[in-house]
Amino acid sequence: MLKRIEEFLKNFFKEYRFSGAVLGVSGGVDSAVVLGLLVRVLEKSRIKCFILPERDSPRDSIKDAKFVCEHFNVDYEVKNISRIVRKFGVYKYYPPALFVPFKIKERYAKSRWNKYKNEGNPFEFDVLGIEDEEFLKGISYYRIKHRVRMVYLYKEAEKRNYAVVGTTNKTEFLTGLYVKWGDDSTDVEPLLHLYKTEVYKLGEILNVPERILEKPASPDLIPGLSDEEVFELDYPILDRILKKIVENKDLSDEDPEKVKKVKKLYEIGKFRNKVRNISIEG
Repeated sequence: MLKRIEEFLKNFFKEYRFSGAVLGVSGGVDSAVVLGLLVRVLEKSRIKCFILPERDSPRDSIKDAKFVCEHFNVDYEVKNISRIVRKFGVYKYYPPALFVPFKIKERYAKSRWNKYKNEGNPFEFDVLGIEDEEFLKGISYYRIKHRVRMVYLYKEAEKRNYAVVGTTNKTEFLTGLYVKWGDDSTDVEPLLHLYKTEVYKLGEILNVPERILEKPASPDLIPGLSDEEVFELDYPILDRILKKIVENKDLSDEDPEKVKKVKKLYEIGKFRNKVRNISIEG
């Protein structure tokens, strides 16, 4: 697995004539694993990492992102994008939160998420749409942050002739847990063939710090919300069932309710992956 990815990355940089790599580091396992891969195929002087927090970013994520960069001894910069995001006016959607403790932000955000859980699956509403002005405002609020980050990464990459390296894994892609024209807009995706549980295994091989491997994965949707809360399933179960569905394998030994949930997530993902650049010619 590792050797195959290394060869893929080496060939990519050679074939497409990129001089190095730009990576957005979030403090999560996916970007940590990608950085662990990059230091094996490129000189560290040819890797530039950016940590791009904004008003609602957890302080622990910033600390973890710095920790990962320092662990792999790679140059990084911290650029707070709050001023840029503010220019789009989205911070006006909700009350000022500058001096509000993060725990209170978490409780407020989760209460909003749980409100929509009473009406169905909020993640499904996010991808498939819903006629609810308040919910749609929330989508606009968080998606703009991912898109600002990607614009910034490309600005930094193009002035160096570097590639923007992505961190989306197969589980995220198949279920649609990404922001279109945000974290999916990159030059190369070294993890896109790996389910999330496989990313964790690769992280162990690459000596990703234990505290990163053990922290709950988060989609950066709302403060304090984890991936597994979005999916309502833990990753080992989700990946096992999802892989069986993709490979058309027998599901009779799985919990029918969980199979139903994963099939729905898979359909959501197919919908999101389909709705891109649609034209008359298909």
